[in-house]
Amino acid sequence: MTSEHSVDESASGGPDRDEPAGGAGSDAGNGSEGGPVRGTGRAVEAFDNGVVDVLERLLSTETRARIYAYLCQHPGRTSEEIGHGTGRYPSTVRETLAAMTEEGVLTREKRESGGAGNNPFEYTAIPPNALVRKLVGELQEDLNTLCNLDHHLAGRRPVDSKPVRIEVRDGRGES
Repeated sequence: MTSEHSVDESASGGPDRDEPAGGAGSDAGNGSEGGPVRGTGRAVEAFDNGVVDVLERLLSTETRARIYAYLCQHPGRTSEEIGHGTGRYPSTVRETLAAMTEEGVLTREKRESGGAGNNPFEYTAIPPNALVRKLVGELQEDLNTLCNLDHHLAGRRPVDSKPVRIEVRDGRGES
């Protein structure tokens, strides 16, 4: 039983912006007179919610999805800034950041400052294509374990070959 799947990972993180999508300071959706095009904000919001829905399925919770999406748009932010930007409670944000960092979904570095005092951690999301590769690798391992379950239950040695192979290609068709 061998199965192969390909995943196109041409999706990338959004622009680094501090304004809400379609808000002041955003040139997305501007009409010919410099004003926003009607309905553009709702279209962008629907797109953003769709991305969060996909991320929620991949990362297990809406909080994790919103933190990841926020950090794709705003890398190098502190837990306080992330909490403010995502509307999540500070304790929830700190716990989630610790778990996602341990899992390798986020990276963190101490914020450099010239003065004395506390230098908080700044968090950055790994690129979406790295997240896809990480999750696909984990899924492939889990599927191969499941495929060998019948051998394990029958008291036989699991097959040495990997019955499931998932190949990830970038937008150029390269693995």
